[in-house]
Amino acid sequence: MQTSIEVTIDESILLSLKAKKQEFSEMLCFYTALALYKQNKLSLGKAANLAGYSRLDFIDKLRLEKQPIFDYETELTQEMIHSGDTLLERLK
Repeated sequence: MQTSIEVTIDESILLSLKAKKQEFSEMLCFYTALALYKQNKLSLGKAANLAGYSRLDFIDKLRLEKQPIFDYETELTQEMIHSGDTLLERLK
């Protein structure tokens, strides 16, 4: 099931962006999906769906936009690295 949402903007926004309605609509969906994904409100798959992409295409778009796919906090990243180092030591 799908629903429509109407957004009204000043035409000067489109002129400033040099974008047509459809381009702006796609841009709006992508950046909304990106924001919700970064806030952990949508999964990667749901964000891709909102943006109108497949998961792989959404990941590629994130790469092109220089956006991290996984944005872990520093503490979690360090913990993951430490766990990997510990595992490597045990395997030696």
